[in-house]
Amino acid sequence: MNENTIKKPSKVKSTLTTLLLFLLIWGSAYKTDSTFEELFTGIPEIISLLREMIPPDWAYFSYITPEVLITIQMALLGATFGAILAIPLSLLASSNIFVSPWIYQTARFILNFLRTIPDLLLAAIFVAIFGLGLIPGVLALTIFSLGIIAKLMYEFIETIDPGPLEAMTAVGANKIQWIAFGVIPQIAAQFAAYFLYTFEINIRAAAILGLVGAGGIGLYLDETLNFLEYQKTTSIILYTLVVIMVIDYITKKIREKLL
Repeated sequence: MNENTIKKPSKVKSTLTTLLLFLLIWGSAYKTDSTFEELFTGIPEIISLLREMIPPDWAYFSYITPEVLITIQMALLGATFGAILAIPLSLLASSNIFVSPWIYQTARFILNFLRTIPDLLLAAIFVAIFGLGLIPGVLALTIFSLGIIAKLMYEFIETIDPGPLEAMTAVGANKIQWIAFGVIPQIAAQFAAYFLYTFEINIRAAAILGLVGAGGIGLYLDETLNFLEYQKTTSIILYTLVVIMVIDYITKKIREKLL
């Protein structure tokens, strides 16, 4: 078999893949009525909105600082509660810890279900149950964090070194001892890293939960948009951006130390 014969199927495959992607993009654009004409006709409106948003209302920064701090607290509480709940669920979802498919497949189904529900929908449901305030936001972020951390953790648990587990089994360790001394020491650093990563994501999520009444800076974002106070909206966006960048830098450095 010569070199040209080998390259030809590869070239045909690449061409067919490109054509398939083009058809999928075209079909999606057609079904959603997305056209370049609409994009170009909307550009003047985009430019007009940007002009209304600049410059930011600098005096508004001091006014929204308390709500930004509340948003950070919501994100931290949601990540903490979610991480606590993720510990048993991630263990149950690991096929090398619980070998019965009835156990780990059920746990994975629960995780898939939790991750299917958008955080905004969760917040709206909890607002309907508990009313406006921080509790709906914290509960929504807890479930959101649980889904992320447990998913990442059970995938990592399934890659741990089985040697210590086999040794403990050989000396007659029970399941609790097996997990406490054979599994937890191998996953502790990674668990902390996933917690920090989820906290970082929660800052972004918490910033918009207020749009459905779940507290935090999102309430002010919704208010300024409704009253067309776009300069204040810009202030909120910039403040949130700075907070996210700072937290992202800090958590990244901590994760590097842990791993």
